[in-house]
Amino acid sequence: MKRPVTGVRPTQIMTLHEVANYLGLHVMTVYKLTREGRVPAAKVGGQWRFKRDVLDEWLETQMRKHHPVEKN
Repeated sequence: MKRPVTGVRPTQIMTLHEVANYLGLHVMTVYKLTREGRVPAAKVGGQWRFKRDVLDEWLETQMRKHHPVEKN
């Protein structure tokens, strides 16, 4: 039976600053995109929160949309 790795959560909740760092963007850019509904997030207690797995899926979708994989 596999044991879970300690210190790693299956779904990591991230702050606005963590997402900006993760995506390599300025905090205000992420804030603006989030406010406009262009980045998946939820407001909790007046602060934006993001799920890392949802962000990863969103980023993959954005990348496929703008750079579709060519099939031979």
